[in-house]
Amino acid sequence: METAAIETHGLTRRFGALTAVEDVTLRVARGQFFGFLGPNGAGKSTTIKMLTGLLEPSAGTVEILGQPFWAGALELKRQIGVVPEGMALAGRLTAREYLRFVGRMYGLDRETTNRRTDELLEFMQLAGETRKLVTDFSHGMQKKLALAAAVIHGPRVLFLDEPFEGVDAIAAGMLKTMLQGMIQRGATIFLTTHVLEIVERLCSHVAIIHQGRLVANGSLEELRAGVASSLPGAESSQRLTLEEIFLSIVGAGGQEPAQELSWLA
Repeated sequence: METAAIETHGLTRRFGALTAVEDVTLRVARGQFFGFLGPNGAGKSTTIKMLTGLLEPSAGTVEILGQPFWAGALELKRQIGVVPEGMALAGRLTAREYLRFVGRMYGLDRETTNRRTDELLEFMQLAGETRKLVTDFSHGMQKKLALAAAVIHGPRVLFLDEPFEGVDAIAAGMLKTMLQGMIQRGATIFLTTHVLEIVERLCSHVAIIHQGRLVANGSLEELRAGVASSLPGAESSQRLTLEEIFLSIVGAGGQEPAQELSWLA
């Protein structure tokens, strides 16, 4: 079996008495566009932080590209890119200064860094913002800059935490094209988002986390077949949407309608 791009065994994170992620074991093959879904507070961002070395697991192991991954694994970190939940950009720099800084930190030579910075600013439609500081960017512009910084070094594994949040439809289309191109060139992408239509369009495999535990993991077709076979009166060939799959697995399917607010009823 080919070495996985991402592999975890018993991954767990506790914050005092709270267990945010419990016993998560998953395998992401190389070249997959992998969607990681869950309700708010399910443990998605905590999992990504452990997978990228931003948070140390309380228990369990993480392997990236077949090698044990830990906080000091600098060579492995040079092969991954991350758009984290809070982006964590250097607000007092311009976009060009920030990308040049990131490129040099990843070990790119000055000429390569400058060339890729110019290409990324043009692609992200930020080339005209030469004097504006990052702190003065809109949320969507900061999101595009964070993604540019995550790919400037040509990562083999890319982690994206809500990358399309606040991005306009035109820019989102461009980003989707870029990400699909990365997959075609052999990269692996691990995506979390609440926009299920994006996952359904882009991802070949999906895992769902609920209350800190993994409750589903497989290809979209495997999840469709599994959920359809469990629904009363449904045929196994029924083509369910990802939203229907998600709601069925996390327990929302078949529940009573939510109580109405008296002043809005």
